[in-house]
Amino acid sequence: MIATLSGKVLVKGTDRAVIDVAGVGYEVFLSSDGISRLPDKNEDVFLHIHTHVREDAFLLYGFIEEEEKEMFLMLKTVSGVGPKLALGIISGIRVGELSRAIGAQDVKRLMGLSGVGKRTAERLCVELKDKVGHLGTAEGLDTRPAAGVQAAAGSIVSDVLSVLINLGYPDPRAREALTAVKRRVGDERFAAMTLEEMIKEGLRVLA
Repeated sequence: MIATLSGKVLVKGTDRAVIDVAGVGYEVFLSSDGISRLPDKNEDVFLHIHTHVREDAFLLYGFIEEEEKEMFLMLKTVSGVGPKLALGIISGIRVGELSRAIGAQDVKRLMGLSGVGKRTAERLCVELKDKVGHLGTAEGLDTRPAAGVQAAAGSIVSDVLSVLINLGYPDPRAREALTAVKRRVGDERFAAMTLEEMIKEGLRVLA
């Protein structure tokens, strides 16, 4: 099985790319975030790969970071979640935020992702809540409350992200806006913000 690819970007599409490895072009499916982070055409790239074999197809799924691949593989173990849906899920949310949403059993947040209904969201929480906590811990926006701060802080961040995404802002951009707010006001003030205050400040950054 193919586990990694190292070559040059030959073609970039909306959901896939062709990577030229020693004259052989490999078609690789990526998340929307993965596509946006690929280098320009003819530039070098390294991808972590999952090889999915079916009776009628041999498909490659690519990931910029190893944690994305690990999350993808975990999602695929959940009943009713195939590779296409798993890739769609990580297209709509960063690994760290997904890990925290699952750990907090935030069904509402998960239902905001493309293709995820209530039953699928509940299965994600039940089947993965004890398995994904180590993923995405180094990402810039940490929704876990600091010591001495009310536990509701993390859920407020998730709700604000949902609001911004529903307003049409891509998940990565919404996360960057809240990261900027957190950096400007400090951890303690950020954690103490109300839902309305955080939305207002996030929109100010996005304007």
